[in-house]
Amino acid sequence: MRRLPFLVLCYAALGGACHRSAPLIAPAPRGLDAAGPDSFVVRVTTTRGPFDLKVHRDWSPRGADRLYWLVNHRYYDGVRFFRAVPNFVVQFGLSGDTTLSRLWRDRRFADDTVRRGNVRGTLSFATGGPDTRTTQLFINLRDNRRLDGMGFSVAAQVVAGMDVVDSLYQGYGEGPPRGKGPSQDLMSREGEAYLARDFPKLDKIVKARVGQRWP
Repeated sequence: MRRLPFLVLCYAALGGACHRSAPLIAPAPRGLDAAGPDSFVVRVTTTRGPFDLKVHRDWSPRGADRLYWLVNHRYYDGVRFFRAVPNFVVQFGLSGDTTLSRLWRDRRFADDTVRRGNVRGTLSFATGGPDTRTTQLFINLRDNRRLDGMGFSVAAQVVAGMDVVDSLYQGYGEGPPRGKGPSQDLMSREGEAYLARDFPKLDKIVKARVGQRWP
C-alpha cells in the first residue's frame, strides 16, 4: 500500500474503549454509515487536560459521520497520542486493544473532497492513499497546506484547548523509519503493552464525548 510523505497510513484501526458497546466490535456495526448531525462538538479529555473539537459535516461528510459513530461508541477512550511530531502533527487512533486493531484494520471508507485547508488546529483522518481512511486522526500543529493536495480532508477544528494539544508529549518524535517513535506494526501486534513498556510518557485520551463543552 502506498505511503505518503510524513504521514503514516492508518495501518490498523483505533479504539481502546474502556466501556465498549456491543456494536463496536460487531462485523457489521449497525448504523456505521448513518448521517450524523450537521455539526457537533466533541469534548476530548486527555491526560493533559480537555480540548474541544467542532465537527462540520459540510466540510467532510463521510469523515464527520464516521467520527460521530466512533465517539458515540466510546471508541477513542484510552487511546494514545502515539505520533506527536513537533511543529507538524499529533496523531492518534491506533487501538491498544489488538483484537480491535484486527477487526477495524480493513474497515475503510471512501474519501471526501478537500474543502478546508489543513491549517493549525484542524483535524483530519489519516490515510495511506485513496479511500483508505479507517479510524486514525491527526491534529495539525501548524499550517500544513501541502496536505490538502494529498487528499487529507479536514473534518473538524479545535475550538478550545489548543494549548492542551500543544502540550501533548512530543519527546519520542516520528516513528520508524524516519525516527525512533512507536512502530505501528508493533502496536498492531502487541498493543498497549508495547506502548506502556517502551513509550510510557505518551499521553492518552481519557474519554471523548459528543456535546460536552467547556463551561
